[in-house]
Amino acid sequence: MPDAADPATPLRRTALYDRHVALGARMVPFAGWEMPVQYDGVIAEHHAVRGTAGIFDVSHMGEIGAGGPQALEFLQRVLSNDVAKLAIGAAQYSVICREDGGVLDDCFTYRLGPQNYLTVTNAANHERDLAWFLAHRGELAVEITDRAADYAMLAVQGPLAREIVQAIAGAPLPERMHVAESVLDGIATLVCGTGYTGEDGVELLLAPADAPAVWDAVIARGAVPVGLAARDTLRTEVCYHLYGNDLSPERGPIEAGLGWCCKEDTGFIGAEAVRSARANPAEEVLVPFKLTEAGVARPGDRVVGGGEVTSGTFSPSLAIGVGLAYVPRARSALGSEFEIDVRGKMRHAVVAERPLYKRS
Repeated sequence: MPDAADPATPLRRTALYDRHVALGARMVPFAGWEMPVQYDGVIAEHHAVRGTAGIFDVSHMGEIGAGGPQALEFLQRVLSNDVAKLAIGAAQYSVICREDGGVLDDCFTYRLGPQNYLTVTNAANHERDLAWFLAHRGELAVEITDRAADYAMLAVQGPLAREIVQAIAGAPLPERMHVAESVLDGIATLVCGTGYTGEDGVELLLAPADAPAVWDAVIARGAVPVGLAARDTLRTEVCYHLYGNDLSPERGPIEAGLGWCCKEDTGFIGAEAVRSARANPAEEVLVPFKLTEAGVARPGDRVVGGGEVTSGTFSPSLAIGVGLAYVPRARSALGSEFEIDVRGKMRHAVVAERPLYKRS
């Protein structure tokens, strides 16, 4: 989970850093930030999200605003999905592609008004994404703004997440894949019906100075603080992609299983390469897997016969090793068996149905 940080570059801290330290979190470098990887333990935090509700500080994520008469035309150029279908108050998942179809990032875009959009980027890619947006603005009448410093971001996820947040909200919460301005405990907040755990819940965008008060209010009503490590086990169980692992400039969205969010007819950057990839499938494709014996495969472990694990972890919900891996297309069918070289030991795996974890 944590990445290496340049010791000469000071790590950034979110507005909740003091809260994390007070709660005994183990802090680690991540995408240039000092972030909580765990509090009481990965498995306990994971089960809290699956069983009741957890709260994550994801303020390291970036935000880019796009507004003006041609904001829609611009976003159709840089995002893979059909932004024209995005109603006011709705959210949409996309990837950002290079001309050759390689993936630069995956993101969520929220339509806040007739000509007002907000795109949430991955922390490690924010500066690159912003530069990409600015470089491809052309002559369009669109204003592109870096909004990362304007927002802290909290994710409240789990079966009781909405009930907890609704208790401090001044209006009904938006439905899944929708967004609405609201007031939480007297604080103006953008409430988004999105998340990264496979559970219901909301993500909250608000001024950094206001984040500690909302964090405290949500925890006081029963949400459990959760770190980046459990965030990774949760998203892997439901096969959500992680940029830098499952997605990269060297891989396209079709082989990664994200063709559903690519609408080539919009003419987005990389559309022709994606169209070609549909017609001429790549030799390797991303599949979810379960180990059929003891062990845990990790990113970088090689698939025997070609391919590699891109996400791998122990699943607290299933009590087995699970993950995502690129495998030869001939071995990608549901139920296909293959072996993974896990640090010199061969482990048997089977291509499984996605999501790997389903609520019973």
